[in-house]
Amino acid sequence: MKVFKILNNFKLHFRITSKRSILLSIFLLAFLSGSAQQKTSFFQRLDTLNIKRRNAIFIAEGVGATTAIIGLNQLWYANYPRSGFHFYNDNGSWNQMDKFGHAYSSYFIGKVGMDLLAWSGASKKNQLIYGATLGFAFLTTIEIFDGFSEEWGFSPGDVLANALGTSLLIGQELLWNEQRIQYKFSFHTTDFPQYYPEKLGENTLQQIIKDYNGQTYWLSVNIWSFFKESRIPRWLNVAVGYGSEGLPEIHPTPYKHPDMEAYPTFRQFYASIDVDLTKIRTKSPFLKTVFNVFNYLKIPAPTLEITGKGKFIFHPVYF
Repeated sequence: MKVFKILNNFKLHFRITSKRSILLSIFLLAFLSGSAQQKTSFFQRLDTLNIKRRNAIFIAEGVGATTAIIGLNQLWYANYPRSGFHFYNDNGSWNQMDKFGHAYSSYFIGKVGMDLLAWSGASKKNQLIYGATLGFAFLTTIEIFDGFSEEWGFSPGDVLANALGTSLLIGQELLWNEQRIQYKFSFHTTDFPQYYPEKLGENTLQQIIKDYNGQTYWLSVNIWSFFKESRIPRWLNVAVGYGSEGLPEIHPTPYKHPDMEAYPTFRQFYASIDVDLTKIRTKSPFLKTVFNVFNYLKIPAPTLEITGKGKFIFHPVYF
């Protein structure tokens, strides 16, 4: 499987919008989205549609998506043989960590798309149609490129994961008009990249994107949203997470490196507390922007881990 690698630093910008995760480009969009929510004369969300703002958003998204696709085609796909369109079943790969990444990316990009359209004063209907579906549309386009690459193929599993991420976003907006269950991400460094630097990353930035062993994907539930008459803190969340360890190769089989003992592959399940940063009250536009951007990350907190090997591990602070 491919996915964001750096092609000598410049290529990273395009590959991160590829298969495993889209984190860096998405966080840039998230920052713009957060900035769009500042309560100033320019950044304030509007109650009625502002055509200029909406058109500016569509143009920026179109240029960004086109640039990313052309960049991927020239800097990544052009280096591998082309083929006729074909399918590829990778559902058993990486203990499905890549599928969690696809769902997260689709959810994340879609939420940013919604926030930007809300800033323009677009109706909630149009936010859902043209904003929330942005992640699914973009990632599925990348998947079509895969379908014409001899090295990979069009993965129905990836498309299903994209759809699940978008469905989580849209479903909650239709049901509750808010995101009570947020999809979040966390990362911690592991020892594996030192033995597989090309596959798992040569530095921390690359490892955040490539080392599935250190990634955790979370569903973070805001308790107050379900009990709004209670005295539960508005910002308090509970979260359940999923990860896996021992994944240097595509297929989850035990591996051995000359400098390491054989290491098994196993799944990890987590339970923890979290914070919904957007529910922390502040009058500062700057802090609201910061809170909006970083709310897509799970905060470090005490965590209970249950491994696929049947072990219970308590982490005083888990990243």
